[in-house]
Amino acid sequence: MREVELLLPAGNMEKLEYAIKYGANAVYLGVVDFSLRAMRKGELITPDNLKQAIELAHSLGAKAYLTLNIFAFNNDIKLLESCIDKFKEAAPDAVILSDFGIFNLVRKYMPQTPVHVSTQTNTLNYESVKFWRDLGASRVILARELPIKDIAEIRRQVPDIELECFVHGAQCVSFSGRCLLSDYFSKGERKANHGNCSQPCRWSYKLVESTRPDEYYEINQDERGSHILSPKDLCLVEYLPQLIEAGVDSLKIEGRTKSLYYVSATAKAYRGAIDEILSGKKDDLHKYFVELQKVGNRGYTQGFALGDNNGESYSYDISKGLAGADFLCEFKGFKTDDDYYLVKIKNKMLLDDEIEIITPHEQFKTKVISIKNDQGEEVELANTNDDIYMKFSQNPVDYKYALARTIGVKQHVS
Repeated sequence: MREVELLLPAGNMEKLEYAIKYGANAVYLGVVDFSLRAMRKGELITPDNLKQAIELAHSLGAKAYLTLNIFAFNNDIKLLESCIDKFKEAAPDAVILSDFGIFNLVRKYMPQTPVHVSTQTNTLNYESVKFWRDLGASRVILARELPIKDIAEIRRQVPDIELECFVHGAQCVSFSGRCLLSDYFSKGERKANHGNCSQPCRWSYKLVESTRPDEYYEINQDERGSHILSPKDLCLVEYLPQLIEAGVDSLKIEGRTKSLYYVSATAKAYRGAIDEILSGKKDDLHKYFVELQKVGNRGYTQGFALGDNNGESYSYDISKGLAGADFLCEFKGFKTDDDYYLVKIKNKMLLDDEIEIITPHEQFKTKVISIKNDQGEEVELANTNDDIYMKFSQNPVDYKYALARTIGVKQHVS
C-alpha cells in the first residue's frame, strides 16, 4: 500500500521535536503575524529561528511546512514583503496559504517552494481542486465539512494533486474556521483569522429579553448555561482505512496551542494506527480511540466524515477540553549511580503511585518507589512544577522523550 503522511502541529521547538519522535512524518509551524494560531509558551518559532526549526525537522527525518494562512490586509502584505527573504532562506518544504495576495508573493519570491492551499479556502469540490492545481498548488487541504465519499470522488476526478484532510482535534463552529465572533466580542483586539481567537464558541450563554435587562434565562436546562456553539472534537482514528482508501495523502492533527503531552500522545496513537493499516491490519483500531480519550477533548465526533453531522456533534455541557488521563511528568535526566530520574512535575505525584509511562517506542505501567528533592532528602509528595528526582519499579529503555500519566481513562462528571 502507498505511503500516507502523518502531519502534526509544531507550536514551538520542543513540540516540533516530540511530534516527530512520536511518529510524525511532517510538521506544520507558524510564525507570529502570519499564522492562525498565536503561540505563548516554550521556545517560540519566529522569523529569526525559523531556519533552525526547519533544519531540526530535517535532521530528524521529517518535512516542515510553513503556515502563512492569515486573511491579509494591506499592512500584512507589506510586513510579509519585509521578511519573506528570511522565509525563503529557511527553505520550508511547502508554504500553507489561503490568501491570493500571499499566493502571489510566495510565487514571486519563493517560486521553487511547493504551495499547499489551506482549509481556510473552503475547498469542497473537484472543480475547486482543479482550479488550485492549475494555479500551481501541489496540495489542497480539504474543508472539514466534506464526507469521505466526496473526498473519494475528488480523488477520482483529480488524481494528479495531493489531498490533505484533518483527522483529529478541535473544530470551529464557523465554516472552515471563517469566524468573526472573536473580533466582535473583543472589539477587534482578538482577531480570529490573525491567530488570536478567544474562542467565544466555547463560552456559556444565557438569554436576556431587552425590556428585562437584569433577568437571564437558561437556553436549556443546564445550570452552567448553554454551549450551543461549541463543537465536539474531531476523531477519525477508526475511519483511517476509509480515508486512505479514498485517496488522502496526508492526515492532519490540529493543535499548535495544545500541550506537549497532547502532541506526543496523539502522534503515538495515529502512528500506531496508520502502521497497522498499512501492514494490512484494520480490525482493532478501537484501542487507539481509547488511547486518544486520554488526551484533552470536549467529547469526540466524526464530524461530517460520514455524511450525517447533527446535534450530537456539539458539546452542550463542557467548553474546556478534559483529558481522560492526567499528564504527570516529563523526563529530563538520569542519575546513573542510583537509578533516579530528574523529572518535571506537571500534576501532583505521590510515593507509591501507579502510573503509565509512554515513550516513542514503549508504553507500560510502573510504580513510584522513591522521591528525592534536590537536597537528596526522601519525600512523599512532588508538587506541580517541581523539578525532582524519582525512582520507578520499571524504567524505560530510553528515557529521552518519556512522559508519564495516570492509568486508564477516567470519566468526567458533567
